[in-house]
Amino acid sequence: MAVPKYDDLFNPLLAALHNLGSSASIAELEQSVAKVLKLTEADLEQPHDGNRTKFSYNLAWARTYLKRFGLIENSARGVWALTAVGQKTSSVSKQEVKKLVQEEDRRNRDKVDSLEVLEPDEIGWEADALSALKKMPPDAFERLCQRVLRESGFIQVEVTGKSGDGGIDGRGVVKLGAILSFHVHFQCKRYKDTVSTSVIRDFRGAMVGRADKGIILTTGTFTREAKAEALRDGAPPLDLIDGDEFVQMLKFYQLGIIVKEKVVEEVTVASSWFENY
Repeated sequence: MAVPKYDDLFNPLLAALHNLGSSASIAELEQSVAKVLKLTEADLEQPHDGNRTKFSYNLAWARTYLKRFGLIENSARGVWALTAVGQKTSSVSKQEVKKLVQEEDRRNRDKVDSLEVLEPDEIGWEADALSALKKMPPDAFERLCQRVLRESGFIQVEVTGKSGDGGIDGRGVVKLGAILSFHVHFQCKRYKDTVSTSVIRDFRGAMVGRADKGIILTTGTFTREAKAEALRDGAPPLDLIDGDEFVQMLKFYQLGIIVKEKVVEEVTVASSWFENY
């Protein structure tokens, strides 16, 4: 089937949040909505622009509209949740939602002379960061992955850079307390598109018997089958870090991402101070 338009995703998105206990990450929402709509892997992989698929982009717009309609909200950590009103709402009229948001946009546009290219609320610096990452040479991206892992607490992190080694680009050690340590192999994929199941299998085959854990970091995304393969029963589990998660890590460690906090004054007049002066 064709990927549903953003307004056709309003009610499946609400249903997903109710099914997931009123809150969920973006990845959980995408998986749940795709399951409700019975979308195929081919549907989910239809490209839109940059690092997003058409499904991911349309669902981002659906979240934005329902947020502005007052049914859902999101935290700084990217977790979406039903508001008090949303918890009491099982379905909406898409015409009513669009009418409210579009009228609000129309009033805002009347206040300015310039026209802006609209994007979902959550799309902004992340897209710019992903674009910059994808322009990096492969070896530079590998060094950046090495830096991110070091910032995350890994020790003895090195980029091996060997070709024909099953995709193993580097290794490191994670220490838990003063006693336990785990040897980790990692792979860096500076991709524009999705990472397939075959990449997961090849990497796992190369690392089995040589490391305790494996991590794949990419500027792209992982197919649904790839995510399932990474956690398949009976096989060593792999951790997958996609482009969206990677840029959030860059922001957290402020690597190439400059974060400036805005201070908002809250002013209260202490009337009693004047009275007793």
